[in-house]
Amino acid sequence: MSLLPDLRLTGALVLADGALHDVPLTLSQGRITDGRAPEVDLSGYWLLPGIVDLHGDGFDRHLRPRPTAPFDTQRALLNADAELAVNGITTAWFAQSWSWEGGSRSPEAAEDVMESVARMTHRLMADVRVQVRFETHMTDDHDRLMAAVTRFGVDMLVFNNHLPEAVVLADGKPDRFAAWAGQNGHTPEGLLAIVRDAQRRDPVVPASLAALAPRLAAAGVRMGSHDDGDAATRAFYRGIGAPISEFPTTVEAARSARDAGEPVLMGAPNVVRGGSQAGNIAAMELVEDGLCDALMSDYYYPAMWQAAWVMADQHAVPFPRGWEMISDAPARVMGLTDRGRLATGQRADVVVMNPETRVIEATIAGGRLACASREAGARLMRAGLDRALAAE
Repeated sequence: MSLLPDLRLTGALVLADGALHDVPLTLSQGRITDGRAPEVDLSGYWLLPGIVDLHGDGFDRHLRPRPTAPFDTQRALLNADAELAVNGITTAWFAQSWSWEGGSRSPEAAEDVMESVARMTHRLMADVRVQVRFETHMTDDHDRLMAAVTRFGVDMLVFNNHLPEAVVLADGKPDRFAAWAGQNGHTPEGLLAIVRDAQRRDPVVPASLAALAPRLAAAGVRMGSHDDGDAATRAFYRGIGAPISEFPTTVEAARSARDAGEPVLMGAPNVVRGGSQAGNIAAMELVEDGLCDALMSDYYYPAMWQAAWVMADQHAVPFPRGWEMISDAPARVMGLTDRGRLATGQRADVVVMNPETRVIEATIAGGRLACASREAGARLMRAGLDRALAAE
């Protein structure tokens, strides 16, 4: 889809510098400018920065609506992109595992997602990237991983260790372990053998990761760890150059990151649902204690904008601060200075929300109308059509 024509959005309240301001917002050539342009009246609406999602695996439902029923990857990505737009997400990292678990979490699956995203970039409305969730015990895969990272320009990786969970299920919940195995194309016995083999690598894992991290850093990859359970774990990853703490499971781990000036990222569904579906620390507790910097969609894209309202309704943080946690803050974590804020020179990533209904009625991604619904969408579409006809 082509860029919107130059437009000056008037009448709406614009979120900037931590508050809502009654000022116009001009869009030109995919950027926010301070010039004049034909006006579109959006009175009654709020204009918010596009959402930046550092970790979302909701796209997998489009790839595999059922674990044994995969669909074409490139078509699935188009559907996932549409879901992003409806939920105001203009920059997204698809969190894809690179794991001994196999199936949809195998290295082959990761490479397929990376290649498909690269092929589809020009057709996607959102700026879609891949976050690799690398299993720590894949010690023989470092060269293959680096080849994929380099080829596809991966810029984010988190270290993940599912072995403890696998051992707990294998030893105490055999039915769930069997279901997990089947979802990834294994028999329970076959998956157990893989788990035991991975466990034998425990002694070499720390040194292996310490050797891998500098290679990733040299390739421009920002690193973090997933599910930090304590300060010692966070300290290890800090030591190898992986400062991002993603989904810490305890206050201790989150506080360790905060004391070191490291970003703490939590799941928006955790905020919206009032707790962790896995029984870990409640994200709202960290928000209220000032220990959470940014939120991520995790497994449910709508939770991002919903969380901003929940935090405001519960007086955890004001709405502008809550929205910053899903826009400017995650952009800063990744060093992206061209998005996350509505300011001159920034990418034209804009969410048009009706504050009365709390419905996103339009999303502009990089100056393109990615989603248009209801009255605000109609006004923007009319403006684009009128300009196109006038140019003919």
